[in-house]
Amino acid sequence: MAKWRIPGLAARPRFTSRATVLVLVLCSLVAILAYPARQYIAQRGEIADQRAKAEHARRQVDELSREKARWQDPEYVKAQARERLHYALPGETPFVSVSPPPPPGAKAPSADAAARPKAVKPWYAGLWDSVDAADAAPPAPQPVP
Repeated sequence: MAKWRIPGLAARPRFTSRATVLVLVLCSLVAILAYPARQYIAQRGEIADQRAKAEHARRQVDELSREKARWQDPEYVKAQARERLHYALPGETPFVSVSPPPPPGAKAPSADAAARPKAVKPWYAGLWDSVDAADAAPPAPQPVP
């Protein structure tokens, strides 16, 4: 079929000037609002992170407050001094049980002995042992010139 054209009548453009202006306005609005929307979403994420950190800090404060309250009790302080520092009250005789080392030819300890916890040495004994070990170390050899 042949296309009939009416003389003097121009073909209608695909987009009218109103549609073009409307598309430009909508594109401008999207471009203008994209950055603030992205910032808003990022700030919401930061706020959630800060709230989580604040809740973690609040839990730590509660835990430390409970620990501080325990340290206010004189009986707890005495128990910690006895346990950690091996203190004894006046009139008491403190004992630290230390098993002797096995003689050189003795067989290995049994599984029962391995399952038992070893005696913990007080901190000052470890310090003194390290001083003795450093003092007993042989001197470094001097280079021959």
